[in-house]
Amino acid sequence: MSLIHYGLHFHHFGLAVRDTASAVKVLKGMGYAVGEQIQDPLQNVMLIWCDHEHMPAVELVSPTQTPGPLDNMLVNQPELFYHICYGAVNIDSSVTAIRDSGVRILTVLPPKPAILFDGRRVGFYQIKGFGLIEIVEEA
Repeated sequence: MSLIHYGLHFHHFGLAVRDTASAVKVLKGMGYAVGEQIQDPLQNVMLIWCDHEHMPAVELVSPTQTPGPLDNMLVNQPELFYHICYGAVNIDSSVTAIRDSGVRILTVLPPKPAILFDGRRVGFYQIKGFGLIEIVEEA
């Protein structure tokens, strides 16, 4: 797959859930391979990677026992797709390209190593008129 404008390509959907068991049951029923749950201490969330041969990857993200980034999101809704993740060779170059095109992009969480992606950096950005995206550094 070739990179498109901004140097980004689709990577996965992020699904925030309070009840991982229900989400796992549904994803397995759709034929997803569901990984083991791991804790990402830098993001302060629990993660499960779900892959499928013919459908987009899904990252299940759930709260830890301590206050974290999902607390406000999951107050009134126990599950929601809350981010789209894109891969990039260089996160900073992609963010600059978006900004230089006149699109308003705000850094929500600056790039930091992610345990789910073998220490590759991920950053979160709010794009006006589009929503929250995650950008993961390609290997």
